[in-house]
Amino acid sequence: MHRTLGVIGGSGLYEMEGFERVEEKSVSTVFGEPSDVVISGWLGETQLLFLPRHGRAHRVPPHRINYRANILALKMLGAEQVVSVTAVGSMKESIHPGDIVLVDQFIDRTRGRPFTFFEDDGVVAHVELAEPTDRVLRTALHVAAAKVGARAHLGGTYVVIEGPQFSTRAESLLFRSWGVDVIGMTNLPEARLAREAELPYATMALVTDYDCWHESEESVSVDAVLATLRKNVGTAKEILRAVARELPDAAASPATSALKNAILTRPENVPRAAREKLRPLLHKYLP
Repeated sequence: MHRTLGVIGGSGLYEMEGFERVEEKSVSTVFGEPSDVVISGWLGETQLLFLPRHGRAHRVPPHRINYRANILALKMLGAEQVVSVTAVGSMKESIHPGDIVLVDQFIDRTRGRPFTFFEDDGVVAHVELAEPTDRVLRTALHVAAAKVGARAHLGGTYVVIEGPQFSTRAESLLFRSWGVDVIGMTNLPEARLAREAELPYATMALVTDYDCWHESEESVSVDAVLATLRKNVGTAKEILRAVARELPDAAASPATSALKNAILTRPENVPRAAREKLRPLLHKYLP
């Protein structure tokens, strides 16, 4: 059965090898341009749509990423679910650099980023987000990680900071007191938007360092992060190849009908302009 998986690549993961029928797909959205062209490739019956979050030259910082355009571009190209690969710092002794955390919760410490498709267009929607990542897709990644010999943690809380600076030690200690597992800068509003786009979403967080709370370790530096990241990226690619071969069916995920009961505006009151602008999201409910 043909299935389509969107992959958003984070720091260090800008392309994928080993796929057939590879082509570049350019797409524009009503929210602007995505971070780069989307690379389409096939592994058996699974199509992967790969989008480098920061651009292939890593030219877009976390707070300037057009998250709405990225998610909508994948949706428009036919993605049925999304795996987000992201570099993070560890907030626990038991989670080591080189580990992978398959996140199931987020705490949002970003500010000023556009975080919804539903703004001032005359249509209001409130999607459910108690479980922001998809359990089935997350479990499939865990199984794939085991097959390639990766040390992966199933579940964990990711605190998302604005960046582009790393956190202060006081902030890091505060976040640790909240019981978070990892810290990073990119998976929100990404996960929120994926839910509004009715795309099952899972995070594969690549641990590059202990955040600056760990006083016996050196403070976070770009050199240290990149050294570990280079090792992690190869493992991440192996996991993606493995999960692509046995990709779960997205249709059973509650995320695929997230908007069904979330649109509060009566259909007859939704402006024509909003229907046109948000057609990739609303066409099932506002024909």
